Amino acid sequence: MMLRVLNYPKPAIRQCSKKTRTVGCPSEAAAAATTASSSIAAKQHHRQFSSLPHHLARQNNGMVNIFVKSTKVPRPTLPKTFNRLKKPLKEEDVTIQHVPSHLSYASNKRMPITSEMRIVQPGEDTPSGIWPVFRMMDESGNFRQPGNSRHINVSKIIPPNHHDLLQLQSALTIQYPHFKHHLLSSGLFQPSKNPYPDMPLNKEEAEAADDAKNTLLRAHRQMIRLRKMDTILHNAQRQGRISFYMTHHGEEAIHMGSASALSPQDVIFAQYREAGLLMWRGFTLEQFCNQCFSNDHDLGKGRQMPIHYGCRALNYQTVSSPLGTQITQAVGAAYKFKLDAMNNKEKEAAISIVYFGEGAASTIDFHSACNFAATLKTPMIFFCRNNGYAISTPVEDQYAGDGIISRAPGYGMAGIRVDGKDVFA
Repeated sequence: MMLRVLNYPKPAIRQCSKKTRTVGCPSEAAAAATTASSSIAAKQHHRQFSSLPHHLARQNNGMVNIFVKSTKVPRPTLPKTFNRLKKPLKEEDVTIQHVPSHLSYASNKRMPITSEMRIVQPGEDTPSGIWPVFRMMDESGNFRQPGNSRHINVSKIIPPNHHDLLQLQSALTIQYPHFKHHLLSSGLFQPSKNPYPDMPLNKEEAEAADDAKNTLLRAHRQMIRLRKMDTILHNAQRQGRISFYMTHHGEEAIHMGSASALSPQDVIFAQYREAGLLMWRGFTLEQFCNQCFSNDHDLGKGRQMPIHYGCRALNYQTVSSPLGTQITQAVGAAYKFKLDAMNNKEKEAAISIVYFGEGAASTIDFHSACNFAATLKTPMIFFCRNNGYAISTPVEDQYAGDGIISRAPGYGMAGIRVDGKDVFA
């Protein structure tokens, strides 16, 4: 089992906590609601494996816990394009610039940044002082180089056919060998076998036919789409057209990064700010609007508050209003998956993943769930999005220790703290 904590840099906290009052045209919501395809995207997902059974490629700003049974999996291999792209970089391709060593957090707290991913296992020595934040890419858009201040200019190593994900993956792997395992295991670099239903197919919008199968490009489009949907529906709430709405500003990378590492059969237990995961699995803009406006096309027939999404077909459990209740429910589902795997070894294994904020980690449900999950060794992930504020309550008023991740060893869980703004981490 693994506990993962993701933290937001300071600017993201300010952005998330800032109240905005803007006026938008209601017709925009109607237009946006009809743009997405209702088909569910089929996609091949690749998992990362460690000494744990299978562990999720973590994503942004939050804490994550993973419990999985051990499985031997062949090490990922480089695509055939590896040798063809193996070219040394010239001196002008390397830029010398300041590489941040700490991440500014809420209440002026500073967390050390590391490029060496280490999942602290139960029984191992925990990091002394403040747990470091794992990051692959800095805000500049350059991948980090462990041990020095040299950044490689990514634009210099992108292959001629940058629409080919496998070529891009090979080029990055050659130049960043210390991230080889992460790059080869990331679902973001695995093209879909079939075109994504929500990706453009005509040549006017797509420069190449491969774009419709490009998982990384789709992740970028989905993050922009989620931000635009937030703007329209948040404006609608301010105008009194819907009763309630919560935005996902600054957390888009968390959704797409973690969603790309999950398999379709994995069950998601979400809180308020995880609409991106549902969007990744094929929930359309029209379906989002139907739910928020509580019309007769809503899957829940208007019985839920806005943003309390749910979809059985996409293995996304309906959001509930009380904080933390989904955490214990996720443990129960994971235990069922464990029993199913024991009784039917041919059945494809599934896990449950539960998302929550650091505020929900102060509820009794969180502590009960962690204890049951650890003792029962359930295949699940606790994913805590720690943005520094529980609505308006800062972290210093919630706990005196080093965040949520430091609790993992006490429960007997594996844990890692990750930068929530880095979609690749």
